[in-house]
Amino acid sequence: MKLQNFPLVIICFLVTLSGFSQEEKKEKRFKIHTVAFYNLENLFDPVNDTTKLDEASPIMEMNANREEVYLKKVHNMARVIAEIGSDVTGNSPAVIGVCEVENRQVLVDVINDPLLLGRDYGIIHYESPDARGIDVALLYQKKLFRPISHSSHEVKIYDDRTRKRKHTRDQLLVTGELDGEVIHVIVNHWPSRSGGEARSRPKRVAAAKVSKRVVDSLQSIDPYAKIFVMGDLNDDPTNDSVKKVLEAKSEKEDVGLKGIYNPYENMFKKSGFGTTAYRDAWSLFDQIMFTKPLIEKDDYSSFRFYKAGIYNKQYLTNPRGRWEGYPYRSFADGGYTGGFSDHFPVYVYLIREVED
Repeated sequence: MKLQNFPLVIICFLVTLSGFSQEEKKEKRFKIHTVAFYNLENLFDPVNDTTKLDEASPIMEMNANREEVYLKKVHNMARVIAEIGSDVTGNSPAVIGVCEVENRQVLVDVINDPLLLGRDYGIIHYESPDARGIDVALLYQKKLFRPISHSSHEVKIYDDRTRKRKHTRDQLLVTGELDGEVIHVIVNHWPSRSGGEARSRPKRVAAAKVSKRVVDSLQSIDPYAKIFVMGDLNDDPTNDSVKKVLEAKSEKEDVGLKGIYNPYENMFKKSGFGTTAYRDAWSLFDQIMFTKPLIEKDDYSSFRFYKAGIYNKQYLTNPRGRWEGYPYRSFADGGYTGGFSDHFPVYVYLIREVED
């Protein structure tokens, strides 16, 4: 039987899981799922949409071979999604947030790629008012995740000089059952650093406030809600939007009942890891944070956080030239490179004890 027919991996004798005695390691068995996020870097179709500024997208700026390039781009995105977490779980992510997608159809094409078709992914997507026409979305394996509700939340930001509203990506909230347990996922793509970090900072602070309001509203109903805040934040874990607005903590013991834990802060500060690079400096803009119930100790009767990571396999890094070692992006210098994205994906593993 092929590995893809197994939706879960039962981890027996989990010797790598810290905090257990030798006896416990031999006796406990766990199932594991991957929750991930990936910036798909300008996943636009090759057809001009007169209602959007998609003509400024890299693929629309190409004079020839748009359809061929699009199909290669779709396949590359499917390959990455199929492989995130698979070395541990034997499966692609149970749920994965994505951004920089033009519309629902491009996601339909991705999940229907032969590498993902057998996973039977569903799509939750709303059209955002972003001027370029890029949106966020959530993909989920139907056999593992059952959506209960979903909604779109607008981010209102304004031009510094004219005070006119500048449209950006809405935030997506999805509530559903992951293998029978209720979780909430907020998918983000916060405003860019166009014009400089300091000048654009209030826009990301505004976006963070929207996420915080959504988290607060969920916790007002259930203080023990398991909530994920994920996305391309265009800010590092140490920036004000994350540290002061979301009040995310880098140490588990500092997280209060309604607090948020960010496993990527120490990864960024202590190891210098990043998900995207610019002018020889790495940034960790792509993050997955979550609330305290997912880090409760000594109780794995429901899903708990196990490990976070950056999916930066060698094939996702630029192999040569000026940008060697950077994320191997799809488009550069007005053409298609054959690469993947200018961002590495991020992921977390969730584990739950399996009773005999």
